Amino acid sequence: MASGPDLFVVCKNCGAEVSPYITECPYCGTRLRKRAPKIERDGTISEPKVRRQRRAKAPRGDRHIPGVVTPSYDARPWATIVLVTLSLFMWLALVWIDDFRVIPFSVSTDPQKLLYGVFAYFNTWYELAVLLAIGLFGWLLERRHGPLPVVALFLLGGIGGLAAGVAIQDEAFVGANGAALALLCAWAMRDALAARRGEDYDGDLLGAAVISLVVFLMPAFLDQASWVAGAVGVLVGALAGLILARAPDA
Repeated sequence: MASGPDLFVVCKNCGAEVSPYITECPYCGTRLRKRAPKIERDGTISEPKVRRQRRAKAPRGDRHIPGVVTPSYDARPWATIVLVTLSLFMWLALVWIDDFRVIPFSVSTDPQKLLYGVFAYFNTWYELAVLLAIGLFGWLLERRHGPLPVVALFLLGGIGGLAAGVAIQDEAFVGANGAALALLCAWAMRDALAARRGEDYDGDLLGAAVISLVVFLMPAFLDQASWVAGAVGVLVGALAGLILARAPDA
């Protein structure tokens, strides 16, 4: 706010009377003010406005997501993106290409057929639930530990679980419900151990439990999903989670 001009100001160091338009005392060199006052057109003076400092933007890898541990791995989760994309590609192939429709129905312990079958789905809700879990927890796990654990868990929990289901139940199954549960359990294990010790954690264990329950119960409503594959995924994910909980972040 503008005010009338003062005749002088008193230096707090030496007590000399000096001009109000200067920033340093000419006698002792003491700093009187940070900036010189602004002279208005009518001859009045006003204090200069203090510039507000802009907050520095956090790097992309340091942005915090509520309910999620801030990761240290800055690269995009390419392994998770590729796995989800392959599943979507197989869904389109099953819709438009007749030759692909026969392969998942004849799923056996043959590695090639298992590789086809783990990306195949014949129910939209089944695919949505599984891919949601793979996309979310694969992304979180990959940004925490890198792509190798994600690929390994998908192979062990997905293809390994599907192979165990076909071998034990002697039926044809499709989908990667085992991989989804493996990734989910591996990610949640560190927070579960912290909760057991009474320590603070940032993850949403309740949300993870709801998603895991939905995926695990899919075989109760669909013949194409395997109970054994889901159980293998939980076991593989729990063991991997115990190992990764002691490993440093990527």
